[in-house]
Amino acid sequence: MPLHQIQLTRGPAASPGAGERTTIEPLLLTTARVLTFDGPRPLTNATGFFFRRNARVFLITSRHVVIDESSGHRPDRVEVTVHTDEDNLAQATVVSLPLYRDGRAVWRQARDRGGEVDVAAILLDAAVLPVSRAWRSFGPEHLHATQAGAEVGDLVQIVGYPLGFQDTLHQLPVVRLAAIASSYGLRFQGQGYFLTDARTHRGTSGAPVVMRDATVDAALPWRLLGVHSSRMDMNTRDQLADESLGLNCAWYADILLTLTQDVATAPSL
Repeated sequence: MPLHQIQLTRGPAASPGAGERTTIEPLLLTTARVLTFDGPRPLTNATGFFFRRNARVFLITSRHVVIDESSGHRPDRVEVTVHTDEDNLAQATVVSLPLYRDGRAVWRQARDRGGEVDVAAILLDAAVLPVSRAWRSFGPEHLHATQAGAEVGDLVQIVGYPLGFQDTLHQLPVVRLAAIASSYGLRFQGQGYFLTDARTHRGTSGAPVVMRDATVDAALPWRLLGVHSSRMDMNTRDQLADESLGLNCAWYADILLTLTQDVATAPSL
């Protein structure tokens, strides 16, 4: 399947009314809605975000978005929406990215001592992206050191597209408020993730989990703590008598340093 773009035209953005913001929070431009397909057949909604490393940009999402052996989910391409005009966020382009080339997966994944890490990275080729791009990207400088600075109970934000929901005019995500629910820096049950306490839905997989920090980067003042994966539940829960735990798994974001290292292919953006 060749790479291609589909131009979205939503019409000019309405003139701001009294008290309406004329600028956009840069955090909202770090993410993109991800749609998965098997050929022309749509499969699932998810979330991804942009991560820059050595002048190259990757789309980051959950591994189970691009392949999930347990459920037989095997899309062959994804579509992501890229804003093209920061002054008119109604203008965007949908970019189609194949997940396989010559029969081989194009995404990067990793394992650690706990097993498969539910994070995937796809290197974006400048040749298939619109010349004009209005995105923001995290970088190594935004990664949060696990040794200090985040504690259980601290508030964080999860930026994504629950059930595919978004600002349909401006193609922007929504933000859910969450709290760190397990000791940050400790691998919960020996896995490479920590827990958050938040109301989440399908479609949020792959969302960045962030904490505001004005000292990290004036242009994007957020720490990237993790990558939201899935809700945590108990097999023994009585489905009728007990509510779900309301807890979620977020993989530590430092795995991105492993997934994005030593990439020598594709031109810089």
